[in-house]
Amino acid sequence: MTTLLLNKPYGVLTKFSDPEGRPTLRALVGHRAVYPAGRLDADSEGLVVLTDDGRLQARISHPRHHWPKTYWVQVEGEIDPQALRRLRDGVELRDGLTRPAACRRIPEPPGLWPRTPPVRFRRSVPTSWIELTITEGRNRQVRRMTAAVGYPTLRLIRYSIGDWTLERLAPGEWREVRPPAAGPAPLRPVRAGAASRRSASRARGPARS
Repeated sequence: MTTLLLNKPYGVLTKFSDPEGRPTLRALVGHRAVYPAGRLDADSEGLVVLTDDGRLQARISHPRHHWPKTYWVQVEGEIDPQALRRLRDGVELRDGLTRPAACRRIPEPPGLWPRTPPVRFRRSVPTSWIELTITEGRNRQVRRMTAAVGYPTLRLIRYSIGDWTLERLAPGEWREVRPPAAGPAPLRPVRAGAASRRSASRARGPARS
């Protein structure tokens, strides 16, 4: 069994081929016989798990297993406590109410790599960062959630899936991991805020492996 953790850069599709010739995972991991467990949109960055283990892939990607996924989200505007509370309690979207989430405001993650292309800023509009942990996988869910509470997402980085994180992974880099024999540890719940505290010293530009 092979399982890889990849820090997917902005603009890369979470698949291995594209008829329009856009960047895909093949340019990063080659022809390895692994498949992404879940998706991450081209305009989002961060952690993707790739595996040839079909059971593990299903456990990560299927919503009934409730694998926690933590995101660092830069939003437009100074997000207020009421909006954070709404994100925690559940937001009504077109496809229904979201599950309760863990959410808090954080400083910009230290040493965060620059995005290419850079986020477009407006001098007259401030931005803020939040850490959001969800246990669903709806299409563009995080972006829709922040927009629904009045704070559009500018930059979206998936920091962790369960206990797996971006630690020691620069954009475009990957490393192989071995799930525990007793079952994947990422099934344990993750508290919002824990990822940022654990990674504060590590995220000063994820070290190259």
